[in-house]
Amino acid sequence: MAQAHDNAPDHPVHYQVPELTDSLEASLRSADLITTDRGRTLDFHGRRPSLDEVWALLAQVADPEVPVVSVVDLGIVRELVWAKEVLQVYITPTYSGCPATELIESEIKLALMQAGIAQVSMHQRISPAWTTDWITAQGRAKLKAYGIAPPEGSASKAALFGQVQEVTCPHCNSQNTQRISDFGSTACKSLYKCNACLEPFEYFKCI
Repeated sequence: MAQAHDNAPDHPVHYQVPELTDSLEASLRSADLITTDRGRTLDFHGRRPSLDEVWALLAQVADPEVPVVSVVDLGIVRELVWAKEVLQVYITPTYSGCPATELIESEIKLALMQAGIAQVSMHQRISPAWTTDWITAQGRAKLKAYGIAPPEGSASKAALFGQVQEVTCPHCNSQNTQRISDFGSTACKSLYKCNACLEPFEYFKCI
């Protein structure tokens, strides 16, 4: 678990996002947090929240392109560090030039400031590059439930060169599927069709 530091480390440090355990959930309830109509917490009542509580808050910030998953589910948020009274937030964009990056930063900062964290410093960490390997198991389950096939396997050079993969239909779990287009609604997804249930679906590319 990340600890408070006066300065951020020079090298990438990866932390496992804490689960919303019973004790953490009780802690959040005991803080009498106010929620918006978007389900986010607004006020920590003048106290500095623990990093676990901040992770739990950011787990409610939806990705703007795939709103069924959060920025934590996607592995975009890499590190949280308290530097005195300033919360340092390190994020890794899903890919260079992603048009949603600035919006993601704004949404994260807004959620934190609405929660009563007045001083927030956002940082982009581009090395190591983001990979679909960072999507959490919970995030993959949310994608499938939403009708988007989650990435299959681990990121590899083969995926970058467009080699054919067996993609499981999120509707009926059949692997009798075919790719219709390399691109879906966003550049990170491909369009597929299931030959078993005949339903079209998007596949989150493995990168």
